[in-house]
Amino acid sequence: MSEINIRRADKNDAEMLTALSYETFDDAFREHPKNSPADMKIYMEKAFNIEVVSAELSEENSIFLIAESENEAVGYAKITLGTFEEDIKAKRPLELNRLYAKTDFIGKGVGQQLMDECFKIAADKKCDAVWLGVWEYNPRAIRFYEKQGFRKVGSHVFLLGTDPQIDLLMQKNL
Repeated sequence: MSEINIRRADKNDAEMLTALSYETFDDAFREHPKNSPADMKIYMEKAFNIEVVSAELSEENSIFLIAESENEAVGYAKITLGTFEEDIKAKRPLELNRLYAKTDFIGKGVGQQLMDECFKIAADKKCDAVWLGVWEYNPRAIRFYEKQGFRKVGSHVFLLGTDPQIDLLMQKNL
């Protein structure tokens, strides 16, 4: 496998990020029996359209990281500074909103490199914790986050289309 490079996204990446977000979310959750095609479609069309992604790219406290291999985007992360949930205990948290890789790149270090860069940014921004929400039916992701030092601290509802689902809240203190 060729080298993975991580870079920050900018407004010129909106179209690529929209397509990558849609593809990786669909690949990650489409096959789970709990997720109906209708709910997946509703959520993805709302969350991963060019207008939404462009707006997210221009938000002052949001940062997108792109993982590239041979000049192809193969994964991404989105982090947000200063967001809170009730169960998150931190003064200066950084939220990991999304961390996805294309199917062919899962297990090949893309997630780790993106996570490492998120931790570097958190340190540079003097954050005292990184937190995230992960679907309760995503054991592979939960194990990955636990290996990074995250611990379960609560839960919240994530609305997939019309289906209220449970995300576990996980936090790593820095």
